[in-house]
Amino acid sequence: EVQLVQSGGGLVQAGGSLTLSCVASGFRFDDYAIGWIRQAPEKAREGIACFKSSNPNTYYKDSVKGRFTISSDNSRNMVYLQMNNVKPEDTAVYHCATVVLNCVYAVGPNAIGFASWGQGTQVTVSS
Repeated sequence: EVQLVQSGGGLVQAGGSLTLSCVASGFRFDDYAIGWIRQAPEKAREGIACFKSSNPNTYYKDSVKGRFTISSDNSRNMVYLQMNNVKPEDTAVYHCATVVLNCVYAVGPNAIGFASWGQGTQVTVSS
């Protein structure tokens, strides 16, 4: 059974940093791409970062490019989202998820391809 368990999140001031973690189990780590997707109230969901362990490329939504970094520890099946210089508009529930399509679609305008999701974690950025 594919399972993604998240940790991290919370309240952070604008301009600060936060790291989200996600441990994956139930599948070979390089079978799927892994992405981060967020959902804010009354906003469309937004795929913000994606990578596949067998591919050196990483993909980001323009809104987070240069501020957020997706990375992994393959030996521990861990995926991280390092969030720097956060802004109030980053406030949302964040999920890690397997991605069954090319990462380009995950961070594209329709945020498609996300399959199995982690439980979600709230990130609140105060101004």
